[in-house]
Order: sequence, then C-alpha cells, then structure tokens
Amino acid sequence: MTTPSPTDAPRPDERAGAPLAEPPVSVLDLVLMRVRLRARRRAAWLGHLSGDASGEAGLVAALDDRDSPLAEAEWYARSETVARDNQALEHVERLIAGEAGDRLRHLEVLFSLSRPESDLLQTCLAQAVAPDLEALLAHLQRHHGRSGVTDSLAARLFGYGRQVLWAPDLPVAVWGLVTPSETPVTESTLLQCDRQVVRWLQGSLGPDRSLVGALREVERHEPLPGWPLERTVQLLRRALEREGGARILLEGPAGSGRRTFAAAVAARFGAATIAVDTGRMADEDWGDSFMRAQRLGVLGGMALVWHGEGVARPWPAHVVPAPLQFIACEETERVPPHSDLVDHHVVLPTPLLEERRALWARLVPESAAWPAGEREALLGRHRLAVGDIAALGRRRPASPQEASTLCRESARDRLGDLGRLLECPFSWDDLVVPKRLREALEDFAFEARDRTVFWESPAARRLFPRGTGLIGLFTGPPGTGKTMAAQVVAADLDLGLFRIDLATVVNKYIGETAKNLSRIFARAARMSAVLLFDEADALFSRRTDVRDAHDRYANTDTNYLLQLLEEYRGIALLATNKKNNIDPAFTRRVRYVLDFPRPDVEHRGRMWRAVIASMTDADTVRDLEGTIDTLATVEATGAQIKNAVLAALFMARRHRSPLRMEHLVRGLEREMEKEGRSLGRLEREKVMRHA
Repeated sequence: MTTPSPTDAPRPDERAGAPLAEPPVSVLDLVLMRVRLRARRRAAWLGHLSGDASGEAGLVAALDDRDSPLAEAEWYARSETVARDNQALEHVERLIAGEAGDRLRHLEVLFSLSRPESDLLQTCLAQAVAPDLEALLAHLQRHHGRSGVTDSLAARLFGYGRQVLWAPDLPVAVWGLVTPSETPVTESTLLQCDRQVVRWLQGSLGPDRSLVGALREVERHEPLPGWPLERTVQLLRRALEREGGARILLEGPAGSGRRTFAAAVAARFGAATIAVDTGRMADEDWGDSFMRAQRLGVLGGMALVWHGEGVARPWPAHVVPAPLQFIACEETERVPPHSDLVDHHVVLPTPLLEERRALWARLVPESAAWPAGEREALLGRHRLAVGDIAALGRRRPASPQEASTLCRESARDRLGDLGRLLECPFSWDDLVVPKRLREALEDFAFEARDRTVFWESPAARRLFPRGTGLIGLFTGPPGTGKTMAAQVVAADLDLGLFRIDLATVVNKYIGETAKNLSRIFARAARMSAVLLFDEADALFSRRTDVRDAHDRYANTDTNYLLQLLEEYRGIALLATNKKNNIDPAFTRRVRYVLDFPRPDVEHRGRMWRAVIASMTDADTVRDLEGTIDTLATVEATGAQIKNAVLAALFMARRHRSPLRMEHLVRGLEREMEKEGRSLGRLEREKVMRHA
C-alpha cells in the first residue's frame, strides 16, 4: 500500500475558505473543523516539500531538516496555497473563543489544562468524532500504518514545533482525558480521547463503564431535626471560601442516614450527590477508579459520598478531589489523611424517640393501624436508625410481631465475625432459679424495657451524662443457667442476643484487641440487641503488676475496656465462672451483679421434671416420679440434668423402649464422670429402691 498523497486526503468543507454563514451546531463541529484545516495546511506543506505526489522527496527534506517548524510557519504566512485555509481557520478559532466554545473552555478550567494540552485534546477529539481523519493522519506522519494521533503530530499541527505535549504528570493525562493506546515499543505512542469527554461536550454525562454498579445517585429526603446540618454547611462554606479542600467524615453505622445527610448538605450548595461503593472497586484498579469517580464529580459539579468496604484505602495524592467530598465510615474506622484536604468528623446521632415515631408514621404507614401500646413498645425497644426503618417499611410488616422479628433480623450481621446471634427459645417458665435471683432478673428486664424513655429526658441526661448503659454480671459455676438466663431476658425484651466470640476479639498483636473491642461497642451502641460476653474473665480480668511488655499491654487493654464499658449506652451481660478473677473496677461499673448458685434438691427436682416433660409426656413423668425424686438428691447442675436426660432419651431409642429409670441413671453417671465423680453404691441402691 502506498502512502496517500495530499490530494487523496479528506478535505474540509469547500466553504472553508470563505466566512461561514452560521456556526456549526456544536463545539465538537468547530473542533473538528479546526483540526481538519490545520491538518490540511500541514498536508499542503509536506506536498510543497516533496514536489511530487509520492512524497519521496519529502523524506529527503526530512533528512536535511527542510521540514523545520520555523520554515513551516513562514510558509503558512506567505503562501497563497493556504491563504483561504488560514482565513477559514481564523474564523473557526474566533468562534471557539466565543460563546460556542464555552463548554470547551469550562473543561479547560475544571482540569487546569494549559493551551498546548487543550490543543492536544482537540486533536484527539477530532479523531474520535470523525474516524475518516485516519487516512489524513497517516499521510501527515508519512506512515500508512500509524493512523492515530501522536503528541509530535499535534505539536506540528498547532505550531509548537518539537515540543512534548503529553506526559503522565500533566493534567490532561492525570485526569485520563487523553490516554495512550497500546502500541509496539518501536512505534510512537498513539493517543486517544476518553469517550466520557466526548459525551460531556455533547451535553450528556454518565459513569464510565468500569464504574457501572459502583455509582448511584442519592435521593434527597428531608433531614432529621437532630442532624447537625447547619453546622456542617457552615463548616464547608468556610472551607470553600478559604479555597482550601475539606472532607467530611460522616461517622455512624450502616443505615444511620450518612448518604442522605450528605445529599442534604450538598443540596444547600446546589449540587446533586453520587454514592461511590468502594467495595465494588478492586484493589488493583483503585487508582484509576478513584480518578474516574472524581472526574465525574468535577464534570457534573456533584458531591461524592464514598462508602463500602474500601473507604480506608488511601486517596491518590496526584488527583485533586472535587470540592464536595464525604466519607461514610464507622466511628472506629480510621481513614488515612489526604495532603490537600482537611478532615472534619461529623457523628450522626441515633434518632430520638420522637424522631423515630415520626419516621415510623411516614415510612411504615401500616403501623398506624396497630394497637398503640404495641407500637410504642416497638419504638422504645428497637432504637432503629433511619435506614433500618426505611428497610422495614419496604418489607410491609403485617403486625407488630412480624415487625419485631424483622427488627431483630436487621441486626444479624452488624457485628460481623466478632459476634454470633443466639437463638432464644426459652421463657421465664423454663428458668429454674431461686426466687431472689428471679426477681433480680425481672428487675433487669424491666429497666431494659423502660430505659429508652428514661434516658431521653433532659434531667436524666444532665445528671448522668455517662454510664447510661445497662450492664449485668452473671457469676456462678458452669451449668447453673447463666447463658439460659441471658436468653430468657433477651426473649422477654424481644431483642437479639449476640454472643461475643472471644477467639476473634482477643488478638496477640499489640493494639488489635483494643481495636476489636472498640468496633464491638461502637456498633452495638447503635443496635437494638443484647451483648453476651461469655467467659468474661478472659476480657475483664484483674490488672497485674507489670513484669514485662505483655503485662503492660494487657493492662492497657483492660484500662481501655473499662473506658468503653463506662461510655457504652446499650445492654450487655457478662457471664463468668470465676468471679474472683474479675477486676473490681469492672464490678463498680456494673448495675447488676447476680450470683447463680448450684441448684438445691427442690430446684433439681423441678429441672428433672421440666426437661423430661418437654421431651416426652405427662404420663412418663408420672411413671418416673420416684426416680426423679431420688435423682434430685444427687448434686448436679441444670446443664448436667439436661445432658443426662438427652443421653437417656437416645439410650431408650436405641433399645426401642420407653424412657426408664436405668436410662436416666446411666445418663447422669455419664455427666458425673466428666467431673471425675460417680454414683456411690448406696446412692445407686437408693435410686433402685425408690424406682
């Protein structure tokens, strides 16, 4: 294939030599005309140098530098061959400099483009909107296979000589407006314009293909009265007036309305808000994805609110963020600072009772038909965030009971791998404990129900600014009903019970345990749930004398946990078999310290009957009355009795017989053997005789 000659190259409109009657319909038409005219002049110059159609002499001209920028500029100024093109070019460039080019100039200002960068961008724009330029571009570079734009070609077209117009650190490259295409290492780098720039100049804007699924426009809703809207707006105004950058860190759990709050703030500046889900951006693509999201914000004049699993990633320093930036994070989440931005922390409070009442009326309209007492109980029991109430409304619960179940389910995954939701199948009737302990547990449950209204009164908040949480310490030997009591209390409150997994909380690395504890208490404070720290002595143990670094950091974790416990506003239960190992400072901060003793004969009898009755029937219990009375004389905990009955049931099933005395005896012996005990000869004879 031969190199095309100037006469073969695409030509501009024949009217180009005369003043245009009216401007083209868009700035892209003007840009295309401008690049065509400059390319046509360049083609004419190369034809002048070659002296023939083949361009062979042009290669010789290149060798002796007759194709110099200075000679080319002088020829344009005096040659009649390009006089009409010069006249048309001057007219087109006046139009671009006028009202028709406003959008292009706005682009230059937004991204701080220099004049050479803008000319390079326009060259790439022309190729993007008019692929028929490829033949001409190939001719101008004397290379039939190089049909794209290079910065050296753009430099010659726009009179920059041999100046380099594209470099990775220039704004036109940093913002991805002009990007290099993949070319062989032996070739000059071909450049291309990003299609998003073409779309924007055409009057439309949308996310890059790589961002589809990660971006979503945030709808505007009326902000809650308790939100710090005015303070945040004024803070941002001052930051923008100083021409400095500011970043608002919106702290709160999922569903607390962080994105809605950001949209409310942005609306005061006349800007729409785009939510950016960082969890949908791969680590290896983070730099490019960040740039493209920021570019979208700059082009659209929109605020960005970053959220998701990747908000703790550091922001690339070479990309200047859009003016309005928000990060939706948790209170315990550390966001790396940015050199060009000042971070301001804004904590979104949990809606107060009156705010929740209004949200339920608006977002869960079905609740208006429910009994007022049950609806109010739901409002006080479940301190839901605005997002949780909105999600509940979308589920359209048919009754208060269904709504309560959905409220508990909404908190299931809030603690992640740090806590596990326990089933709570027990009621007060299942709990066999001494009367005094039962009354104390009922007191605890009543305070847990009544506390929401109490602590929202101004007098209570003034007198007790700290320590508004409800903490209970359950102590006693293993198997005496501590966990079961926690399940009964949670079921009575109609709240989820989360057992804290100490295996994931306690970490051998310095600072990790404190970080995990902080995450637990921060998230749980916003949840309608009960925390259960089983084997609490592992966390709340006595501080020791410092003998080495391990003791020092262990004491640091203990001191930090004391602080967290004192500031916690939720409900927590601590269960331990070793009360003496608990640090006295914890005990002083606990409202309820309840001791679970080993059951006496009466309570053991009630336990045997209750478990057997639950698993069989009343006739079986009646047949085994004598055996049960005798078994109750053997010291055992509630857990041992349950396990003994379970073992006996499987023995009976194995022998295809009803549950009998010998099955229960063998089941109890199996439990006693775990402690190194066994039924003595006299005890066994007594059981057999009564049976």
